[in-house]
Amino acid sequence: MPDTIADQPKPAYSRVLLKISGEALMGDQGFGLHPPTVLRIAEEVKSVHDLGVEICMVIGGGNIFRGLSGSAQGMERTTADYMGMLATVMNALAMQSALEGIGVFTRVISAIRMDEVCEPYIRRRAVRHLEKKRVCIFAAGTGNPYFTTDTAATLRANEMACEAIFKGTKVDGVYDKDPVRFPDAVRYDTISYDDVLARHLKVMDASAIALARDNNLPIIVFSLDEPGGFAGILAGEGTYTRVRG
Repeated sequence: MPDTIADQPKPAYSRVLLKISGEALMGDQGFGLHPPTVLRIAEEVKSVHDLGVEICMVIGGGNIFRGLSGSAQGMERTTADYMGMLATVMNALAMQSALEGIGVFTRVISAIRMDEVCEPYIRRRAVRHLEKKRVCIFAAGTGNPYFTTDTAATLRANEMACEAIFKGTKVDGVYDKDPVRFPDAVRYDTISYDDVLARHLKVMDASAIALARDNNLPIIVFSLDEPGGFAGILAGEGTYTRVRG
């Protein structure tokens, strides 16, 4: 095990986007935020930040409100989606608090203006934050209904010229079926964008996969529950699936 940062392997990427679901912040709760879990994820981000990697984040809002489920219960879809976007801002502020509590300068950048609590999205300003080694958390999705935070993550990753999207999940990669329900599920080491779409694998939604494919942006799916997993994969270690052309 390397003793110092200087002894550690050079990260494979210099700028990445980490996408996590809102549910990842719940811990063992059924709803809302679990501060120790938020802090644990923040420490994972810090371990990568300490390697000199520039990091963007997009966090879902499903632990607070999910637009599709609100729509399914009779709420107008656009209203439900805007409520979901506001939930992502709450999660982003919680993550910012955790990161700055452990010494990582962070900016929350929202696609919906709310200047009292976060910055509006201005691409060149966001790029400058990354260059100054600040973590940028992009909130409120794309600012438009009918688009998920998966699509927002892929869009922002392209705009920020990220070299890869890291999708943190509860399992260590992409499987041909649910590994929790099916013990014989097979994990892919690599898989193409087209195969993900053709087989309806639940990596990201179809528009996000298509946008990544069109811009040749790799998606690396790994387990966020594995301590040190984020930094380890950047160093070429650990178990994960790479989605690519």
